[in-house]
Amino acid sequence: MYLSVVIPIKDEEESVKELYTELVGVLKNLNKNYEIIITDDGSSDGTFSVLKELQAKDPHLKVISFRKNFGQTAAMAAGFDYAIGEIIVTMDGDMQNDPADIPRLLEKIEEGYDLVSGWRYDRKDKFWTRRFPSKVANWLISRITGVKLHDYGCSLKAFKHEVIKNIALYGELHRFIPAVAALMGVTEAELKVNHRYRTKGKSKYGLSRIVRVFLDLITVKFLLSYSTKPIQIFGFFGLISGFIGSAGVALVIIQRQFFGMSADRPLLLLAILMIFTGFQFITLGLIAEIQIRTYHESQEKPIYAVKEVLDSQSPAEKQEDNEVLI
Repeated sequence: MYLSVVIPIKDEEESVKELYTELVGVLKNLNKNYEIIITDDGSSDGTFSVLKELQAKDPHLKVISFRKNFGQTAAMAAGFDYAIGEIIVTMDGDMQNDPADIPRLLEKIEEGYDLVSGWRYDRKDKFWTRRFPSKVANWLISRITGVKLHDYGCSLKAFKHEVIKNIALYGELHRFIPAVAALMGVTEAELKVNHRYRTKGKSKYGLSRIVRVFLDLITVKFLLSYSTKPIQIFGFFGLISGFIGSAGVALVIIQRQFFGMSADRPLLLLAILMIFTGFQFITLGLIAEIQIRTYHESQEKPIYAVKEVLDSQSPAEKQEDNEVLI
């Protein structure tokens, strides 16, 4: 299978058939094997009935129906689990992403990139409720993660199969896939794509998502910098806290011995609290180190990502060499 197109969808009864028809028209012109995977994320309207009707007529279409609404990240993760294409393309189901951009994404992948992100250069959304918060979020995410993209929120992306299959998604992490993929040292590109006005259905996004995005950004930063060495972040704060506390205790002792000041002051209590807090931070870091090692060793999960292996020996020849050594 050359291509898998993954689309999470919720309450898009009015547009899903039109989206499917437009998408199939583009994919057929590729002259490549393809599949379309649509995850119905607990729709409360007739979306699943329409999808069921379409799937009965087209073996290229896979439909995954959730028992309830689990969110866009879960819907994408389910699509990735069922996808078998060498290249996986994601897009929204509200018809604001243009399927005609998919061949351009694939061309970029064929150039050698592992991941290509769409950039809604001329975005057709309200400024204050959608575009302005998005600009701020994209700037913040780029600064914190070090992976600079203009549009993290664009769902229109293309990935090589081996990249996305090694990324576990939780919370709202689907928008941070390019940053998480940076852990594996993938090559990434950004491509300007068409963005269209929403003409049917209602948007599921709002300002309430800002808090969740910010909290997930903290998670991503931790994964990027300290996922295999948590003691470095917890230990750092522990040492700082311990140093401040020790300095406070020393100051109280000096003032008591040389200036006759009373030691029974809030400063002493604060200093002792800082010392204990520092101890707790370091202990937490050691516990996290144990958990990280348990995680990697129990699942035999490597702490590296291999892009390619060049080896002149065949598996049979390796087996013969091992038998000789034994």
